[in-house]
Amino acid sequence: MAKVFKKTSGNGGLTLYLGKRDYVDHVDKVDRVDGVVKLDPADFGDRKVFVQLACAFRYGSDDLDVMGLCFRKDIWMQQTQLYPNGEKPALSAMHDTLLKKAGDNAHPFSFEIPNNLPCSVSLQPGPDDKGKACGVDFEVKTYLAKEKNNPDEKIEKKDTARLVIRKIQYAPSQVGAGPKADICKSFMMSDKPVQLEASMEKDLYFHGEAIPINIKIKNESNKTVKKIKISVDQTTDIVLYSADKYTKCVLNQEFGETVDSNGSFDNTLTITPLLADNKEKRGLALDGRLKDEDTNLASTTMLRQGVEKEVLGILVSYKIKINLMVAGGGLLGGLTSSDVTLELPLNLMHPKPEE
Repeated sequence: MAKVFKKTSGNGGLTLYLGKRDYVDHVDKVDRVDGVVKLDPADFGDRKVFVQLACAFRYGSDDLDVMGLCFRKDIWMQQTQLYPNGEKPALSAMHDTLLKKAGDNAHPFSFEIPNNLPCSVSLQPGPDDKGKACGVDFEVKTYLAKEKNNPDEKIEKKDTARLVIRKIQYAPSQVGAGPKADICKSFMMSDKPVQLEASMEKDLYFHGEAIPINIKIKNESNKTVKKIKISVDQTTDIVLYSADKYTKCVLNQEFGETVDSNGSFDNTLTITPLLADNKEKRGLALDGRLKDEDTNLASTTMLRQGVEKEVLGILVSYKIKINLMVAGGGLLGGLTSSDVTLELPLNLMHPKPEE
């Protein structure tokens, strides 16, 4: 039988059951969240049972909440009453499995996650940071309360059961043609230019996969290409009250290939951006994680056409920069050095697991 995830409230009256914790965003729709809550109403009194799914941006650890400051900003939330007189969803195969597991007095629920919500992303804490990482998370919570939405009613921790889930995206099954770019740059004291062309075989690579970049250089100038530098930048777009953009370099690699005046270069250089090489970088976006399991650099955010303006939370993108360091000969060569730079977009994702 498939694994079941469950959490019981401190008072023992509520047990939350879910059949999975990863919900896939297929770009046009998102997997439905189907779950069950088993009730033991002996101590409920006049309180009702609710269940909610919330997508929130977490700013810091829960320890800081004692100052009365809220470090969770809800981006989206939906809730429903389960007991008494709860709404009954159309039952799925997942519901049937969970109802058998939970036994008597179990109540099913369902939530549809809109596809304009961000995926689960966490921002890497610094070496000395404590508590939960900042980022976007999704949480299913069942709780006891007298009213559905009364901000003045205090809900005790012992009267709640919660499970964090993840909204994730996998690479599409069809991979498109890779990007290609070129530049022609002239220099002072040189009649002719340096031409650089870069291309990739496909438009998407998996985490940990080697990325070959085809590079062609035609040096018609009287200068020398001293070295080739390739870097990968991660741009994290945090869209909440205002749009903040952070760019961090996740790979910086130098290749010693030189191209003399009137020479050419046509070869493939390979790079592999990895989280393992960036463990100290605070604020780097990572794929959301459950507990302390291993994760990786955040996957590229894939959006439906036209939905960009509506999405809140964290959006992630990557670009590759190819840089030629060009210098003249003689004593003044180093002083008259210049760069030729080209950029290519990069999509990094996980392959869809085998069913």
